Amino acid sequence: MTINVSKKEQLSIDLCGLRLSSPLILLSGCVGFGEEYTRVEGFSNRDVGAICLKGTTLEPRVGNRPQRIYETDSGMLNAIGLQNPGARHVVENILPQLDFSETAFVANVSGSTIEEYAAVTRIFNNSAIDAIEINISCPNVKEGGVAFGNDPETSARVVEACRAATDKPIITKLSPNQTNIGENAKRCIEAGTDALSVINTVMGMAIDIEKKVPVIANNQGGMSGPAIKPLALLKVHEVYQVSHKHRVPIIGQGGIISASDAIEFLLAGASAVGIGTGLFYDPLMCKEVNQGIAEYIGRHDFCSVSDITGKLELSD
Repeated sequence: MTINVSKKEQLSIDLCGLRLSSPLILLSGCVGFGEEYTRVEGFSNRDVGAICLKGTTLEPRVGNRPQRIYETDSGMLNAIGLQNPGARHVVENILPQLDFSETAFVANVSGSTIEEYAAVTRIFNNSAIDAIEINISCPNVKEGGVAFGNDPETSARVVEACRAATDKPIITKLSPNQTNIGENAKRCIEAGTDALSVINTVMGMAIDIEKKVPVIANNQGGMSGPAIKPLALLKVHEVYQVSHKHRVPIIGQGGIISASDAIEFLLAGASAVGIGTGLFYDPLMCKEVNQGIAEYIGRHDFCSVSDITGKLELSD
């Protein structure tokens, strides 16, 4: 028998103790510090469950020199280099301007050392932020970042240090640029992460054939957008084999631009889905994605988003 539930009830999820009104999470680096999209006519923070703020380090960073962004076939390369005003500035000057009644906000923490990760986490722990995402997998900085994310032992040490620095929910962002993402996920779970973001961008390059030089001044950057979706789906499925045994949720991300994309990630094992590069194509896509997920729930006699998670049926 079909149980009638409201669209609000269908779309709401619990993510490591946070009750979110939608499974959609706006990804770090794509919406600045949460206020940029409020200037887009028709956009509402109420259409998303949470917003991940721009990657933040202990001290201000100017980022990489340009060119830092390049559009590719079905995607985008970026090497911003974690440009940000520093954690204390974010907490003291930016967070007070955000409306926490509309949606949840997640800090994105990065660093060049384990000690810096812990220090930034400690600063955000004493703030209104709802959760903390540990960015151990940024592919476009020359130190830290991807080096931490590609080694399970080092990843676990970063998570342990951040866990000791906060009692807020911790989300660890995993790199696809590693040999065994499942093992890395396992070590991060054992170290105390509450959730996992899967995946960060894939390392890539573009070349100017006339100048015979890389288009991106950093030589390489993070590839995002629809082109990486098949890879991201597989990584979510692989991590789910580990994470669901520990009841650790996944935020699935990588090339989502439609409701059907989002549903694929949910079926593969995600409890929530991240929207990033797709916002550059359509800043108002979240309302349409929410509607599509709600229609799918009704069409398949589910009651909620959580009913979809992990329901992928594999061939023998």
